[in-house]
Amino acid sequence: MRIVIPLFDGFTALDVVGPYEILRMLPDADVVFAAAVPGTYADGEGRLGLVATESFQDVTKADILVVPGGPATRRLLADQPLLDWIQRVHATTRWTTSVCTGALLLAAAGLLDGLEATTHWGAVDLLESYGAKYTERRVVEQPGGIITAAGVSSGIDMALRLAELAAGRVAAEAFQLAIEYDPQPPFDAGSYRKASQEAKDYLAARRR
Repeated sequence: MRIVIPLFDGFTALDVVGPYEILRMLPDADVVFAAAVPGTYADGEGRLGLVATESFQDVTKADILVVPGGPATRRLLADQPLLDWIQRVHATTRWTTSVCTGALLLAAAGLLDGLEATTHWGAVDLLESYGAKYTERRVVEQPGGIITAAGVSSGIDMALRLAELAAGRVAAEAFQLAIEYDPQPPFDAGSYRKASQEAKDYLAARRR
């Protein structure tokens, strides 16, 4: 089970690490971190680095492709070599997936035309500008093995669903138990629809 996760400077850490912690437990899992050039890539804060051991040129196929999001994704929408690579690898996958604004890269690569998809709430208009149909669902499955997950933490939910598809419900439940994923958040503010206006204003002020 070859699982390929592309890295680039400016990824969101949990978009990568959340799915990785689950998918690495699949039977015969072979997780590959790939990038334009092998080496260490920093997250959006520039404080956490992950190592890509393979180049895009050398990674030509995957059973599962997980495209993370992050602050850099908008810049990468013009990175044609990356988009071409996503297209080529998608042609070989059982499942092509994205987390958060990673969906923008799938859309820019032409994989979401006319399909329902999800992404971070702050990227809805941009996603739809590439022909996708946004839905608020946390994980969205579409024909052709395409699965998109909403913002950041939803990558864990998506990976558990992938684990179920790949190895069955018992395995997926076992992986959920292994990471003790039992969400009990102290606040009910995890979606744009449910968050208070004060929380939205606070976040907006920090992004200026």
